[in-house]
Amino acid sequence: MRFLHTSDWHLGRAFHQVGLLDAQRAYIDHLVEVVRSEGIDAVLISGDVYDRAMPGSETVELLSDALVRLVDAGSEVVISSGNHDSAVRLGFAAELLERSGVHLRTSVADLTRPVLIKDCAVYPVPYLEPRLVAEGLEAEATHAAVLRSALDRLPPGGLVAGSTTSVIMAHTFVTGCATSDSERDILSGGLSAVHPDTFNGFSYAALGHLHGRQQVSETAHYSGSPVAMSFSEVNHTKVTLLVDLTAARAAVEPIAAPVHRRLATLRGTIDEVLTGAEFDHAEDAWCQITLTDPVRPRAAMDRLRTRFPGALELKFDPVGAVAVPMTYASRTSARTDLEVCCDFLGHVRGGTAATDAEQVLLDEALGRSRESRDRREDEGQAGAA
Repeated sequence: MRFLHTSDWHLGRAFHQVGLLDAQRAYIDHLVEVVRSEGIDAVLISGDVYDRAMPGSETVELLSDALVRLVDAGSEVVISSGNHDSAVRLGFAAELLERSGVHLRTSVADLTRPVLIKDCAVYPVPYLEPRLVAEGLEAEATHAAVLRSALDRLPPGGLVAGSTTSVIMAHTFVTGCATSDSERDILSGGLSAVHPDTFNGFSYAALGHLHGRQQVSETAHYSGSPVAMSFSEVNHTKVTLLVDLTAARAAVEPIAAPVHRRLATLRGTIDEVLTGAEFDHAEDAWCQITLTDPVRPRAAMDRLRTRFPGALELKFDPVGAVAVPMTYASRTSARTDLEVCCDFLGHVRGGTAATDAEQVLLDEALGRSRESRDRREDEGQAGAA
């Protein structure tokens, strides 16, 4: 089978209050052309098709148009739900769409039902929120445990009658991989990441959730998001992975995605940034600018936008200035929810740190809070039926 592996479209996402629909449309145009030119059998989208559980009408129309065009171009489409997707809404009319070559998997009940394409069995595993599915999967409420339990329900190597290869699609965080600022944490509440060996036995693992393209093992890959969604991705090369799969090997070729507008991170005093020739390349880019002036310049953003109209984020890191206490937000930005709760408990008790038992209780409370939010918003849930 010859297929494209992509994930994390996050249709409807904004980048520092700038909508990304035009960039996402350009990527879909590119994807349709690749399907036509490369004779693609299937497009695999490993979760987070939408950016929110209740997408806007224009966003839904964009996905609808993309599916029609991809099928018309000669490809089947296989989609698994991610932690940003509403499993119920994304999975609407799945049985009807399957007759047209669009295969949606958003339910735990569909785990063992592969999509058969040529001689390949594809298993699109929906995002499994541990606290919601652990009981039904008879597993501990951790990402590693529920995913392992789900995969244990599949035939050895994922092979079924008529298949010589198998693909597993999973939206998860694999130990040792690099993250970006634009990903929503799915590990809060002390829930564990999964080990790369989890996907051993499958011919290929099409992973989603992390926005940077990376290789986990010889046969397990993150495609990354096709469009940058944070300045932490400034050095990413966004791609779609073209995979030629045989019983002998998975040959993977990255195909560069179109860049709607480049990203740039600039640093210096305001005079340096406004006049320096080394910043010429950023004049037509989306910019994050860090000013190092000892005294914060007045009307800094307005002045910077005269040269960099795409300036979206302004930061200050004064050199030689008298240090001032950090804000509460800056002190807690790099700490987990559990650490923040423990810090607060210690603060209100005059420095008495949280005990081990209290940490366990707070961890449980965070998990229950997440579960309540997911049930309320129908976000990131793989339904039982």
